Amino acid sequence: MYHVIVEPLYAFVFRKPIYVHFYLFPKHLTLPQLQILHTEFDFYQKLSLKEKKYFEHRVATFIERYEFHGREGLVVTDQMRVLIAATAIMLTFGMRNYLFTLIDKVIIFPDIYYSSANDNYHKGEFNPRMRAIAFSWKHFMEGYAISNDNLNLGLHEFAHVIHFEGLRKTDTSSTIFAAAYDDIMEQIKRPANYKRLIDSDYFRIYAYTNQYEFIAVILEHFFETPKQFKLEFPELFEQVKIMINFNEVI
Repeated sequence: MYHVIVEPLYAFVFRKPIYVHFYLFPKHLTLPQLQILHTEFDFYQKLSLKEKKYFEHRVATFIERYEFHGREGLVVTDQMRVLIAATAIMLTFGMRNYLFTLIDKVIIFPDIYYSSANDNYHKGEFNPRMRAIAFSWKHFMEGYAISNDNLNLGLHEFAHVIHFEGLRKTDTSSTIFAAAYDDIMEQIKRPANYKRLIDSDYFRIYAYTNQYEFIAVILEHFFETPKQFKLEFPELFEQVKIMINFNEVI
């Protein structure tokens, strides 16, 4: 009754799940891993004490759930595991189902790498056929070196995963994501709205490659320059908030 009627009705009316966080046996990070969050991840530092515990549990679960593989001689470190996991959890922190079913591994290269998937060189990619997400560690870290340039490789690639999952799964968070996504796509199809987006020069031109790149780019902007985003495109900003159930107080 609850999952069939109550929560779907609540989500339809309020456009958010009834609850997000409930962990019977919360997982914990090691002290060195916690230190990485405390010193290197701004989003975590802004959370309340209770929210930090939720975040830590989710990061620990992510690290436990997915395999991390270094390539070209790269040795995977705790810093890599924690920062990559934290990036994914930041994007899904408002979702009850925060783990991904379309990937089972994270592949890390030291720098730009060749991908046989499309015979090209990449800084990062999401490959659903290989059930993998891959990053150039150099460029992943560059994404956090400047916090407001709207270029964050980790956010961008995990946004692709969320996009694919949100349109395929049927849990409450995915249903909310899909509905908000449809609203966003409907809005930008209108010539006047599309022209305003282009003319503003706020989103880089790559955003308009296709709908997947558009969602990835606006999520980069949402986390890196939220005040400017809200000022320039308040309606779109609110739709993104709904899409990922983001608490702006964070």
